[in-house]
Amino acid sequence: MAHLGSRRGRALALPAGLALTASLGFLPSGAASAAELSDAPAAAVAATNGPKLSYVVNVEGGRWTAASVKKAIAAAGGEVVISYDQIGVIVVHSQNPEFAKTVRQARGVASVGSTRTAPLSVQSDDAVDEGAQSLSAAEAKAAAAKATDEQDPLEPLQWDLPAIKADKAHQKTLGSKRVTVGVIDTGVDDTHPDLAPNFDAKASANCVSGKPDTTAGSWRPNPGESDHGTHVAGTIAAAKNGVGITGVAPGVKVSGIKVSTPDGFFYTEAVVCGFVWAAEHGVDITNNSYYTDPWMFACKNDEDQKALIEAVTRATRYAERKGTVNVAAAGNSKFDLAADSIVDNSSPNDTTPGDRVIDPKECLDYPAMLPGVVTVSATGAKDLKASYSNYGLGVIDIAAPGGDRTEYQTPDAPAVNGRILSTTVNGGYNYKAGTSMASPHAAGVLALIKSTHPYASPAALKALLYAQADDRACTNPYDIEGDGKIDAVCEGGKNKNGFYGAGLIDALDAVRW
Repeated sequence: MAHLGSRRGRALALPAGLALTASLGFLPSGAASAAELSDAPAAAVAATNGPKLSYVVNVEGGRWTAASVKKAIAAAGGEVVISYDQIGVIVVHSQNPEFAKTVRQARGVASVGSTRTAPLSVQSDDAVDEGAQSLSAAEAKAAAAKATDEQDPLEPLQWDLPAIKADKAHQKTLGSKRVTVGVIDTGVDDTHPDLAPNFDAKASANCVSGKPDTTAGSWRPNPGESDHGTHVAGTIAAAKNGVGITGVAPGVKVSGIKVSTPDGFFYTEAVVCGFVWAAEHGVDITNNSYYTDPWMFACKNDEDQKALIEAVTRATRYAERKGTVNVAAAGNSKFDLAADSIVDNSSPNDTTPGDRVIDPKECLDYPAMLPGVVTVSATGAKDLKASYSNYGLGVIDIAAPGGDRTEYQTPDAPAVNGRILSTTVNGGYNYKAGTSMASPHAAGVLALIKSTHPYASPAALKALLYAQADDRACTNPYDIEGDGKIDAVCEGGKNKNGFYGAGLIDALDAVRW
């Protein structure tokens, strides 16, 4: 998700100093033989006078079909960046304004869509602003003085760990080194002393272009880029090593799969690359704390947006078939994702957004709302739905600590900040709040479950995640701001509802079941 302090609002973390009301966020079918296919009609010379855009072309059938479609792509003025034949998705660049329309006519093509509305050569000059709140030296010193022999120095400030009984779980196990959680995000600074001991470089890559780059360090955020992924990684697997903080699963491995452009956009081709990379490199769980740009909600009744949903759906399903559980943040716009309609006024966020009314049954915040993906809402230090968190009966699967404004949900001492403390670049630590911070807590608990049940399938792991959750009944009336106005309405019962899904994650039960 880009970053809520900027106009993009992509990464699902919220600026700490601002009101937390800002917006953040098909399997190939029957094969046909090459002899049965013909290329789409195309002009003798495809136009090349348009802006250079990136596309995904979703293919019906298998590799023979893809070979024929690639001929149609070339005839329409497209350049193949990479072809993920295992899921039937081809990433293409083209300057032909009619490229998508032309290739849609080719036999064997299921859908085609531009992954952005801004040309490839254009980048925002907005500064990325995560709005993080720094950890003061005085806070760090005070925390270290209160830490027990079993705690890392900053652990007393991590109210989120006892909230999910992770501190008690760590007395039983820290998790297995054989389990890897892939952080599909803005990059991970693996040089951080709390991350270096657990970092899995072999399962890391830079997928920003849509094609994996495995150059050493390519998965790190560059100077000036967001620390969002580094913060997420620390929540999952910061080592219990006498330094800084402790992760939810401090004994497992974490990898960095960078999918965010330098100016903070998470485009479809990068996200597809991230899931396929994870699937094929031993990643057991992926964490996805973003929505895929440029549409906060991509709609199935739009030719371009439909193709984007299909491409990422194929990638997530492929990952799950390979044994990966995918976890995603629900979003920070206070939306009821089960409502009949939602006003989306931030899309497309890479050019000029406009107001549109969408039906969340047809227009999806993806990957969070895709089938099979674990969708996580956020709670604060008082176990209430965070003020900003999206919600929705039948959409939210589970809840986890994401933090909130301290004045809304104040943690018990010795913690002093209602946000989530975790790792940042250059060896530091800071606070953030958002469903971006909730999702990695759930991913960490899944890593502990996987450590305890190493042969469990993704379906079994998800079932265990939901079964171990602590029931949380609806919080009604919900007036988180304390101004006498109802801020949201929770639907459902104690065992399953729109605020908390199956309940609040429980790390202790995760390791003793």
